[in-house]
Amino acid sequence: MRRIFRDVAVAGRVSFARSAAFAVVWCTLMAAQTMAAPTLPNTVPLSQMLRELSAQPGFTEKLLAAINGGEKAGAVLTPKLFDLLRSLILGKDWSGLDRFPGWTIGRVNGTVDLGTRIFGEKLKPATRALAQWVTLGPYTLEAAETEDLDKPSNRGELKAEITDLGAEVSRGDGPDPKLAPLHAESQRLAEVLNRLSLNRLDDAQSFRATFGGRTAHTPEELIDALSANGYRITVSDVRYFANFGHFHYKGQDVMMPFFLDSQLMVPADHWWQRRRHLLVPVAHAEYELMVEGPRLHADVTFYFGIDGRAEFRTNDLLNQPWVMGRHAHEYEGAQAREVIRLLGGFTAAYARLHLANPQIPFGGYYTLGVCQDAVSAIELKMTGKTTLFPNTAQTEFFSDAKDAEVNALMAAIPKDRDGVAPAPERVFGSLPTADFSTITVPGLREDVQRSYAAHQRGELARSPGVWQWVLEGLAFIASIILSLWGYRRYQKMQD
Repeated sequence: MRRIFRDVAVAGRVSFARSAAFAVVWCTLMAAQTMAAPTLPNTVPLSQMLRELSAQPGFTEKLLAAINGGEKAGAVLTPKLFDLLRSLILGKDWSGLDRFPGWTIGRVNGTVDLGTRIFGEKLKPATRALAQWVTLGPYTLEAAETEDLDKPSNRGELKAEITDLGAEVSRGDGPDPKLAPLHAESQRLAEVLNRLSLNRLDDAQSFRATFGGRTAHTPEELIDALSANGYRITVSDVRYFANFGHFHYKGQDVMMPFFLDSQLMVPADHWWQRRRHLLVPVAHAEYELMVEGPRLHADVTFYFGIDGRAEFRTNDLLNQPWVMGRHAHEYEGAQAREVIRLLGGFTAAYARLHLANPQIPFGGYYTLGVCQDAVSAIELKMTGKTTLFPNTAQTEFFSDAKDAEVNALMAAIPKDRDGVAPAPERVFGSLPTADFSTITVPGLREDVQRSYAAHQRGELARSPGVWQWVLEGLAFIASIILSLWGYRRYQKMQD
């Protein structure tokens, strides 16, 4: 019996020693992972920029004001998320900043729902004019107009908006040298596609576009006209890491991803390594339309952005290299036509949603979906599966009978509002590369590679549920109590 008590006591001391050793090793590994320099040249993490500038009086507040009020980042940061970002910066929690916010999408959704209930009237835009949500250029819904695409566009050259924040920090990206020269034609084509899409609205006057002797009343008819005149039409489903900052520091790109907890566990290589949650940067998904021909050459993209617009847009600013970019699917011919037809339907559906729901703040972002939702829905229609995460749209808003097809597509895709962990195929499919060794976000490449290998072996685990955490916690406490009890019994017997 004494031997049993002694073994229990020794086991308890060994357990404590192992725990202490594990804590040291774990902290060292995590520090090394967090502080690892990016492998991409001319690029720094947000934490490095702020570490260097946090001592400058007033700069932190200036930067936070730029983030909170910016067209892109401001809309995505709910009050609670913004408070977290502020506390990380002011508290100099650089490792936390490099994995901001690190929440599950369910938790993020909760802050949006709370913000909608508490701050809805304060956060929503002052007006809900349709022009605020769909870019129409010179066209209006009230006039019956015709645009002749055989004539050159008069939209002018791209003017990139770059804001100097001081301290060698700027916000905004310059022109893409390959796509910026196409801006005039791309801008007009995007506006024409938007206006053709809105012909579906009840109070819209008829709008037409002509090209090569053919007349189009819908986006897909315009694709027919271009194809009939020998133009090559390609529609690509493209994924990137979302860039929520678009900052530059001392001439370098600044990484500012937005991390989500995938609820998948990164496998450990050694027994003493604790498994951790796989945090992945939020992806940005969009459809890119490339039109190539003897006179008209244009590149147009479609997505629902954090500016509240679900529309065709130009695509001519330079991406920072760390966001990467992957063509998950490419469509030509009849398939390209079908994708454009569906995108026209989504443009009209979101226009109706904006007009019918003025109470939704943040431009409807999160509540009506994120950029992935429409792409997921069309991917499911075109391929029979969807490989994007997250999808956040509350489908009860998609109820107008005039948009029945869009409503059905949105209802069919997986939802990420109920706390259920997403399928691994959606997490990995959202990444902007199929070659995970090329990921340059510090610490992410190894986690993704290890997790994907475990997924292929059928060994990838999900994060434990609440009851599993409770049971594991109780087992841990019981082991400590048993160890202490055994040690005391052993000491008494020695006495």
